[in-house]
Amino acid sequence: MKSQSKAFTYAIAATLLWSTIGSAFKLTLRHIAFADLLLIATITSTIVLLVALIVTRKLSLLKSLTPMDYLKSAALGGLNPFLYYLVLLKAYELLLAQEAGTLNYIWPVVLVLLSIPMLKQKISWLSIAAILVSFAGTIVIGTRGKLFELHFGNLNGVLLAVSSAFFWALFWIFNVKDKKDEMLKLFLNFCFGSVFILIYIIATTGLQVPSMWGLAGSVYAGIVEMGITYIIWLKALQLSHTTAKVSNLVYLSPFISLVIIHFVVGEEILLSTFLGLILIVGGILFQQLLPKITK
Repeated sequence: MKSQSKAFTYAIAATLLWSTIGSAFKLTLRHIAFADLLLIATITSTIVLLVALIVTRKLSLLKSLTPMDYLKSAALGGLNPFLYYLVLLKAYELLLAQEAGTLNYIWPVVLVLLSIPMLKQKISWLSIAAILVSFAGTIVIGTRGKLFELHFGNLNGVLLAVSSAFFWALFWIFNVKDKKDEMLKLFLNFCFGSVFILIYIIATTGLQVPSMWGLAGSVYAGIVEMGITYIIWLKALQLSHTTAKVSNLVYLSPFISLVIIHFVVGEEILLSTFLGLILIVGGILFQQLLPKITK
């Protein structure tokens, strides 16, 4: 099999796996508190990434790191998994799975906005128009289609879901500047993130013994959402001739996720969710096509 074909295979596998996570989060949160879910998931992910480092013989890279490298990883771990997933899981607790998962996909738009002050990037009027289209999608989802009333089904949940996109965008910007090996970076991020989450739980609710279903769902989230799927996706990017050839497959994930949520979680997919998702993804894709259009 040619490398590009392998890249598509890995990318499709990663997309399908990520598409299951909205349902997994929502079902697991019926049996466990959101912070406890995150603690178990991050510890599981750390173990998965440690095994991956050992198998790929990259564990020795830890020896070459400086105290500043570890400090950077601690800061990144504070953004992801700690703040990002803590806020996102709380949003899943408050909203329908279809709403929390779809609103989180606004992060590429947030990334563009943050890149203006942080990376000194310029933005065209067409890009601004595309961003407004995507943000209109969040309003459609948040108000469940009642645009003119501006009445949000759960305003706190909507704000948390959108805030998670900001944390992920910030993580992405700072992570790009970190030149360590990708898998090593993820391992260190989740190591530090696990510590932060443990401290948070001890300081707030205290440690709880999870039920069997809560434990199983949390471990699944750690393996699929935060562990092995990252590795599969990195493999797809490495094998692909260009990242663009596989990266757009990710935008299939929210649509596949809606189908899984409907049949597994039992949620009736709202027309407002579907239309809002089309606006969000449409705005993002239009922004990506702008360089070609302007040429």
